[in-house]
Amino acid sequence: METMAKTAARAARKALLVLSALLLAGCGASSVVVSGSFPSPNVGKLPVTVAVVYDDSLRQFAYTEYGETGDEQYHILSGESHIELFDAILPAMFDRVEFVDGIADAAGTGVDAIFVPRIEEFQLALPEKTRLDVYEVWIKYNMRLLTAEGEPLADWMLTSYGKTPTETFLKTEAAINEAAVVALRDLASTFTLSFARVPEISDWLASLPR
Repeated sequence: METMAKTAARAARKALLVLSALLLAGCGASSVVVSGSFPSPNVGKLPVTVAVVYDDSLRQFAYTEYGETGDEQYHILSGESHIELFDAILPAMFDRVEFVDGIADAAGTGVDAIFVPRIEEFQLALPEKTRLDVYEVWIKYNMRLLTAEGEPLADWMLTSYGKTPTETFLKTEAAINEAAVVALRDLASTFTLSFARVPEISDWLASLPR
């Protein structure tokens, strides 16, 4: 359950995102603050404790799509939605999850490892450019798992994909949002199913005392 402080912080971040979107919209480009629902997965918990670090590059992640003449068409802000996604899936995957501000803050929390997700690349495909009747979003992630002391344990890439047909939505902004949300849900499924199969993580889990 979220604490009141965490809920207030989330509301403040969303308010800042909306303000940023309004300011960007004033510059001529349309803005999309990605928003959707991300249910907790029904998976067996791994018997480990993890500290999670959301750095500024994730919290403030934004992507700009340019037109053929170089003009800014769409600003897509998805950092907050990524945090909501990980907040939903990580507590379902591990015995205990501590959310900390930085790697150094994990010291003294008694966790087994530190998890640091990062977005490496975001791609948007619009029907007007692809001549296809779908909006498509690809997101490439760099996932890092560190020891409680901050030493590397595993470093791997994941790619998620989402699409929505043009006839589903009247507005382009709504279609882009839905394609991004589908991509995020794809990440949730891939991440939860593949985490323990990453070779370095599989070896690490096998080495833990039972």
